[in-house]
Amino acid sequence: MKQIKLYIKIGLAVVAVGLLIFALIPNPVLVDMDTVKRGDVLVTLTGEGKTKIHDIYVVYSPIEGRVTRIEAEQGDTVIAGDTIIANMRPADPRFVDSRSEIQAQADIQGAEAALGFEVAKLERSEAELAFANAELVRTKRLYENGNVSIARLERAELTVRLRETELNTAKSAMDVAQSALAAARARLVQPGGATSGDGSQLSVRAPVSGKVLRILHKSEGVIPAGTPILELGNPEELEIVIEMLSRDAVKVTPGDSALIKRWGGNVDIMAQVRVVSPSGFTKISALGVEEQRVNIYLDFIDGPEKWRGLGDAFRVEASIIVDQADQALYVPISALFRYEGQWSVFYVIDGVTERRAVEIGRMNDQIAEVVSGLGEGDSVVIHPGSDVEDDVRVVQR
Repeated sequence: MKQIKLYIKIGLAVVAVGLLIFALIPNPVLVDMDTVKRGDVLVTLTGEGKTKIHDIYVVYSPIEGRVTRIEAEQGDTVIAGDTIIANMRPADPRFVDSRSEIQAQADIQGAEAALGFEVAKLERSEAELAFANAELVRTKRLYENGNVSIARLERAELTVRLRETELNTAKSAMDVAQSALAAARARLVQPGGATSGDGSQLSVRAPVSGKVLRILHKSEGVIPAGTPILELGNPEELEIVIEMLSRDAVKVTPGDSALIKRWGGNVDIMAQVRVVSPSGFTKISALGVEEQRVNIYLDFIDGPEKWRGLGDAFRVEASIIVDQADQALYVPISALFRYEGQWSVFYVIDGVTERRAVEIGRMNDQIAEVVSGLGEGDSVVIHPGSDVEDDVRVVQR
């Protein structure tokens, strides 16, 4: 009986010690974990920009005149040399004020007087020519009879030719005077008058095939020569212009691939860098800081059927691939931390952490290439907090 009681006491003591030991063991730390995977590691530079039709044509007014209302709408298709963009007519004359009217009336009177003077000169030239012709006839008759010399006959012929020249000069002077009179009378024509507008019309046709992008002058009105009317372009000839900080742009070279993201579609679009602008510009950031930026031009690699919804000046984001590792081991960068000057992770084995130094290669804003220190499928702690240390029991959150 005493032996049984002794065994019971020993058992109770063992249970008590076990409970005490279990109570002193710390609870596992709840953590987030991920595994080391294998895949492509892309090092990218991200920038914002917009799409741009490669060649935009602005149709200008070729002459000064009255343009009719533009019937075309944005998005309409035009054919080069066939589609009429606008019709233009001569503009009405300007209003003539009282002073200008008095001056014009005086000019008309002066032109009429000049015309009368030229008419008189013409009549005189005609009379002198008629007399010279009659004199020539008489001189020829006398010469045939031997009454005058050959010199007298030649002078008579010369006189006829001179009088003919004077008559032609008088006719030309009279034409000039008539033109001056018509010009003086035209300056009195008021807008809407019976003689204003000659009914002529000039049709402005599309210089290229494409679509109407923007209408710059819609309503009818009188416009000077060189006034922009509308813009034309082919929406399927899109390019992308990305603004990037100059310190990042120096890492980009023509031919680099890029992914167009956040453009509104469900999938990313493949593109390629065509040229990095050799000239930068200054831009004020949202925080009021001056930044040197550079334009980078990209061409689509994917066909228009994938990005057909895009148009001119649509906002996009581009991730330009400046380096990559194919089928490499990678770990989330949230699992990395610096310890004694080296990249390290908390490697998890059998639910216990182990601080392990790793060698990191290429890195982007999400993952990092593992050169050594970990194997495919190894578990690591991501976002380790201050309660995660070496040789600590952890469980998946």
